[in-house]
Amino acid sequence: MRLLLINPNTTESITDLVAARARALAGPDVEVRAVSGRFGARYIASRAAAAIAGHAALDALAAHHDGCDAVLLACFGDPGLMALKEVSPVPVVGMAEASCHLACLFGRQFSIVTGGERWDPMLHEFVAGLGLSSRLAGIRTVAPTGAEIAADPERAMALLAEGCRVCAEEDGAEAVILGGAGLAGLADRIGPDVPVPVICSLEAGLRATVAAAGLQRSKAMSGSLARSSPVASTGLSDELARMLDPSF
Repeated sequence: MRLLLINPNTTESITDLVAARARALAGPDVEVRAVSGRFGARYIASRAAAAIAGHAALDALAAHHDGCDAVLLACFGDPGLMALKEVSPVPVVGMAEASCHLACLFGRQFSIVTGGERWDPMLHEFVAGLGLSSRLAGIRTVAPTGAEIAADPERAMALLAEGCRVCAEEDGAEAVILGGAGLAGLADRIGPDVPVPVICSLEAGLRATVAAAGLQRSKAMSGSLARSSPVASTGLSDELARMLDPSF
């Protein structure tokens, strides 16, 4: 099985971190091909950066999907997720999407802890788009961005652990998602200090992607995620233009 992991920001060290963790979790029978965004923000922490990242994710999909059985969008907030699902010939799973659905299996309400203050309203909107607002106990952000946490995780551990505890003790969360590519692998270290399950967003996304690839279902031929009619375009990479219009 071969998975394409797309990190649509442009920081290669984050891609390397996520890819290493994904390969360790996936085991020897799963090949993980990891790619970064070809353009855009170093780290996604605003609406504008997220909008550009959606384009970068589509660009990466078009260039690298050949031979892959499924795609993991490895950016919490899942920029461009529905567009990727629409055009991809194989299943696409969002890291945040998978985390939220998994958290619902652990209890009636879940919370999210992540880095970067501007993610709070963006994630409220994202969860609403999934139809899960009634299951969301709260969102707690810590001051360092995910990129800063990835660069110096030890410095942020206490902040993240305290945020998770507050979610459980004050917000009533019965599970907490530790969200963000830069936070990959930290849930295992924080978990013993939190009274409810702490979910690693990368692990949730990876396991859902492996499951989707294993189902080997054909792409929808009707509905909102079926392939649209060919779309003429200008200024896009040749691969993306061809994905949108095979006659290009």
